[in-house]
Amino acid sequence: METKEINSLIKLLDDPDPQIFSHVEDKLLSYGNVAIGYLERAWEQSFDAVLQGRIENLVHKIQYQNVKEDLALWHQSGGFDLLRGFLIINRYQYPDLNEEKIIQQIDAIKRDVWLQMMYEASPVEKVKLLNHIFYNVYGFSGNTKNHQSPQNSYLNQVLETKKGNQISLAIIYSVIAQKLDIPIYGVNLPQHFILAYVDEFEKSDDAESNVLFYINVFNKGYIFAKRDIDQFLRQLQIKPERFFYEPCSNVEIIKRVLRNLISAYEKAGANDKVKELIKLLEVFAN
Repeated sequence: METKEINSLIKLLDDPDPQIFSHVEDKLLSYGNVAIGYLERAWEQSFDAVLQGRIENLVHKIQYQNVKEDLALWHQSGGFDLLRGFLIINRYQYPDLNEEKIIQQIDAIKRDVWLQMMYEASPVEKVKLLNHIFYNVYGFSGNTKNHQSPQNSYLNQVLETKKGNQISLAIIYSVIAQKLDIPIYGVNLPQHFILAYVDEFEKSDDAESNVLFYINVFNKGYIFAKRDIDQFLRQLQIKPERFFYEPCSNVEIIKRVLRNLISAYEKAGANDKVKELIKLLEVFAN
């Protein structure tokens, strides 16, 4: 019955009456993922450019709806898994992404670090080993030539090209570290994104005092101190705030990824994408 109804609705997608088309589209949208296979087969069998365009738009709407719902669920569940949040954003542009392949790529980097890791090593020694594997063995680097490209914010593209922006590189780096029980977390600086190595044995109420040092992932994992953040903020003429020095939540990290994408697509003039991404960002307002 479902198959028959979906196929019947698809046949009405090229109806010239706007009201009929709107009703048919809403009905197909209500089927969600179930309708995608039928729509894709109809697209392959059609030679009508208008119908194909409507099908493509409808498939995108269903996939976008999935991303929005999954992002809302991730947020409502506490946003504990940073990699999961980043993968959801990735599906906005790459809905057919093989997420298991992505996870395996990250696990492979983690495994290479683990094989050389000495557990009595100091925090600095652990970071130097991470840096060696991440930058020298795997060849990751900051995308300085095309820094504004939206591709810098998509995990599969960063893993493929080994180039990304501050936040995408920081997410991959920190996810690998945390999988190895190394306490490295993101810090939301203005105009920059860095990482903090937290003293897991120091349980002060002041999160800033728990930070041993900071890491600039965009600059080959350069290690630096609080005074360097002070100087950076003075150069920007920005008043120091406590949260500029402390690890931020995974939700704040994903929100920043979305803001970067919005900025990148604004510069590219992709207004439809900007509107959709703003709506994804609004998920966090609820």
